[in-house]
Amino acid sequence: SGAGSLVAWSLGITDLDPIQFNLVFERFLNPHRISMPDFDIDFCPIRRDEVINYIKQRYGNDRVAQIITFGKLQARAVIRDVGRVMEIPYGQVDSLCRLIPNNPANPMTLSEAVTDIKEISSIRKSDEIVDRLLSYSLSLEGLYRHASTHAAGVVISNGKLDEYVPLYMDQKTNSLVTQFNMKWVEEAGLVKFDILGLKTLSVISECCKQLKNIGTPVDISSIDFQDENTLRLFRDGETSGVFQFESAGMKDLLVKAHPNNFEDLIALIALFRPGPMENIPQYLESKNTDIEIEDLHELINPIIADTYGVIIYQEQVIQIAQKLAGYSLAEADLLRRAMGKKIKSEMDAQRDKFINGANSNGVDKKKAEYIFDLVDKFAGYGFNKAHSAAYALIAFQTAYLKANHPLAFMSALLTLDIGNIDKVSSIISETKRMKIEILPPSINYSSHDFLIEGKSIRFSLSSIKNVGAQAVENIFVERNKNGPFADIHFVNKRALEGLIMAGAFDEIEKNRALLLENIEILLLESNRLKKKNIDGQTDIFAAIDNSKPEIRLPEKKEWPESRKLAGEFEFLGSYLSGHPLHGYSRDIMKYSVTSYADFISDVKTKKHKQARLAGVIHARVNRRGKTGRNYSFIRFSDQSQEFETMFFSDTLDKYNEILFVGNILIIKVDADLQGDSIRLRVNDVIQATEDKHNKAYIK
Repeated sequence: SGAGSLVAWSLGITDLDPIQFNLVFERFLNPHRISMPDFDIDFCPIRRDEVINYIKQRYGNDRVAQIITFGKLQARAVIRDVGRVMEIPYGQVDSLCRLIPNNPANPMTLSEAVTDIKEISSIRKSDEIVDRLLSYSLSLEGLYRHASTHAAGVVISNGKLDEYVPLYMDQKTNSLVTQFNMKWVEEAGLVKFDILGLKTLSVISECCKQLKNIGTPVDISSIDFQDENTLRLFRDGETSGVFQFESAGMKDLLVKAHPNNFEDLIALIALFRPGPMENIPQYLESKNTDIEIEDLHELINPIIADTYGVIIYQEQVIQIAQKLAGYSLAEADLLRRAMGKKIKSEMDAQRDKFINGANSNGVDKKKAEYIFDLVDKFAGYGFNKAHSAAYALIAFQTAYLKANHPLAFMSALLTLDIGNIDKVSSIISETKRMKIEILPPSINYSSHDFLIEGKSIRFSLSSIKNVGAQAVENIFVERNKNGPFADIHFVNKRALEGLIMAGAFDEIEKNRALLLENIEILLLESNRLKKKNIDGQTDIFAAIDNSKPEIRLPEKKEWPESRKLAGEFEFLGSYLSGHPLHGYSRDIMKYSVTSYADFISDVKTKKHKQARLAGVIHARVNRRGKTGRNYSFIRFSDQSQEFETMFFSDTLDKYNEILFVGNILIIKVDADLQGDSIRLRVNDVIQATEDKHNKAYIK
């Protein structure tokens, strides 16, 4: 709500002009507010520690501390801990834990699991040791297990902190932490500040840095909110990587809502959350059809014009009470809170005040009652517009960069997820969909980060499995010192294996099988050269300038394409030089296979809900339903992107022997539309046969 402060905007604390976007200061601070107002400030997480260190320097190390949080023994954790103490075999404990559903958003308690899950109660009755394990665990569940530091909370005191709260020293960071949690530090009279780390800000910063490096600087604080490329990206739902708009449900809502301006984006962020979602159908109908928006009253029609007659924001509730019923803005904020809490005695008093105030403003009593009831209905779901507008700003900035500078944006997204192979793989799928080429990693051209190279993005060395930060640093030192590579003593065996399998040496030696089979020889030779420290040594890989190699490696036949691709996927999380399906063109034509991307496009336009897809299996997760029947989630990849399918027990039993990771299948799927998401149910499977001219195998 701090975005509603004109002073905060003038000082540069916030980036939104509250007058331009009709934000209300009194939602942030007013004479009737009891609790302390505060700013939840988002920082680039890479530099968050700098902010905290500045606060310590500014106010004193003995007056600043982070806030403690306590981890509790939840259902699975308590069973594992007790099982370890009782010296029960890990496999037995693990299988018991896996019977308890893992849902962080709504965790199941152990007592619920023991009561509701038949398998657990059955094992407990038949096994005395498990019965003791569960009895101990039930008595310990909910106790504190460990202490850690709150992700955002910092307290600042006007005196020495040890005069207000007990403290302890965090051994990892060597910094003060309160022994009171977030709730109790405020009870102790301290002011809590949220110093939040938001990765999206790092993405924006990295993108702008890359644009500056290629001579195309962008001032992200002064972009045009009416930029047509950006608005078109939102309308098309192509918002992977765009803050707050990444989910399938939000993409679907964007396509339906067809946002025309920044105000529409603020509304969609406010609507797309539990509760307010109930108002989405009315919002869409009012915005996109010829239905006439209800004329509530000339005093309040302008207040709800931007949201097409639907009351979405808490600020609208406040403004309606002010304009129609003569409330002060501070009194109107009390009304807004009363409507949210639904306390009857308080609501009755507010109802009389509202109707009388409106009546003295010339509004008919029945009309005033109708408006009060309408406002009351929406107020329970009303969202803070200042919050939504601040998020919409960041969303628009990321969408602007993606729409107008896609190379730099996708490169920045990839760079900020280095080390997360699954996330990198997902972003690469989106990058390919955008027709941007990902160049393979190169020992001579790749950097620590993903970088723009021409009209493509060069894969990062640090994102290769087993290639650690030290190995990458050594590569840079060697490259800067001696130019294109003449030695490999700078990496260990694991890193060298990763570089070979990822194709990082392809420009020097294309035969990956040759390098991998002779990795010990290469390492021995590089160590010998290192000891001799000979300057100008020729490249032991048969250097780029085609000079003769220092050593001769035994001949080794190159792997088939599918083997090379399997290695790429293992070490990069993606296929870069090709795709396994390329060798199955005959079956793809024979069975009229469509790509996943085309099929999903058809599903969204209601053209087809059934198709044959082809793909290589990447992962399989098995589950057991409440009835005891098995089912599986299996992830595939085709040339367009990765996709997840669901196999129910009848299909699973029929084809189980060929449902293994690495196998290439043709599957017949039905698309089930479940709200805004799409689930693929498999009902038939065909083992793909490789084209005769392309005999290969997958490891």
